[in-house]
Amino acid sequence: MRRTYAEAGNDNLGLVAAGVAFYCFLALVPLLGALVLTYGLVVEPADVTRHISAIASVIPAEAAKLIDEQLVNVVNSASGKKGLGLAAALALALYGAMKGAGALITALGIVYEQPETRGFVRTTLLQLAMTLGAVLLTVALLAAASASAFLEDLAGQLSSVAAVAIKVGAWAVTAIVATFGIAAVYRYAPARRSPRWTWLTPGSVFACVGFVVATLGFGYYAARFGDYNATYGSLGAVVVLLFWLYLSAYVLLLGAELNSELEHQTARDTTTGGDKPMGTRGAVMADQAAAAD
Repeated sequence: MRRTYAEAGNDNLGLVAAGVAFYCFLALVPLLGALVLTYGLVVEPADVTRHISAIASVIPAEAAKLIDEQLVNVVNSASGKKGLGLAAALALALYGAMKGAGALITALGIVYEQPETRGFVRTTLLQLAMTLGAVLLTVALLAAASASAFLEDLAGQLSSVAAVAIKVGAWAVTAIVATFGIAAVYRYAPARRSPRWTWLTPGSVFACVGFVVATLGFGYYAARFGDYNATYGSLGAVVVLLFWLYLSAYVLLLGAELNSELEHQTARDTTTGGDKPMGTRGAVMADQAAAAD
């Protein structure tokens, strides 16, 4: 943990997280568009708005309000699109949202000390895959939330214990899916030989728990002590959203930093495939042991 903290400073993690937050902010509206167009294939637009707003309610109120406003605009502009128009709108939305994925790939390369060696086409395809993955993961969470609400209503007719059990189970499934999604980003984003899943678990669990703590903590602070509207006026909601994105990016990168230092701690081969000697593993952190530094 001490080396993780030191490396976070050496990597200027705060500055890197700020860059990721900025590009994710720019990608937010296109990402909402891609999400609405994808999820809207199976549910009505009104249901899309309600389900996404329910998930957004866990983030700070000012940020959630801004997302709700943009969501309404996106739903209104997306309604009525079919066939080729739908495909074109979805393609443009995904292209705009890829900027956030590109920033995250660069940031994780800094954390793992891996220079980018992949070509333009491969990197672009990776950005697209990460963006599609984020959209599909969110759609799955929305579907789970909808199913959970239906089961809670059904269980409410039986007993309060059943309703609580369903709610706890839904949150547990959400946490597991989110942790797996974070681990997948850690595994495939850096330009290196992929680490084994066991070496991704500590950081992904840390990031998932840290995200919840940071979101709840910042939401409590912003609601009770931080009067951003008095300082920034009409930009208050934007500042709250940006700061929440910054905290989220910082926690995500700190989890990657933890995994990186755990790999650096051991001389064992942490990469996929058969065991290979140091210097031939295709990953800086796996090719150098901290004890040998």
